[in-house]
Amino acid sequence: MTHLGTLAMLAAASAFLAGAAPPALAQQSAGDPAAGRRVAEVWCANCHVIGPGASGPASDVVPSFPSVAQRASTTDMSLRVFLRTPHANMPDFQLSRAELDDIVAYILSLKRR
Repeated sequence: MTHLGTLAMLAAASAFLAGAAPPALAQQSAGDPAAGRRVAEVWCANCHVIGPGASGPASDVVPSFPSVAQRASTTDMSLRVFLRTPHANMPDFQLSRAELDDIVAYILSLKRR
């Protein structure tokens, strides 16, 4: 078998195994919601109401984390993409992978089931 054939087989096997994961596992974040809340208190609370019982700025322009969590479009992946993409009205925070995992887990924990 050629080198390209081996690579093609490995790619096909990886794609198959990735698709074989149960959907619930594919949607779960690897982060810690409690740690995510702590990160949000430091980095996000100046502009966002970060959760129930949290004080924050009174602004209709900046969504609260609970309202973000309730959006039908809010998923683990959509949050990761949004938080890694620079936005004109949002500071360009350079979150570590652990901080990103934790904030995503925290926001998703606010979703009403």
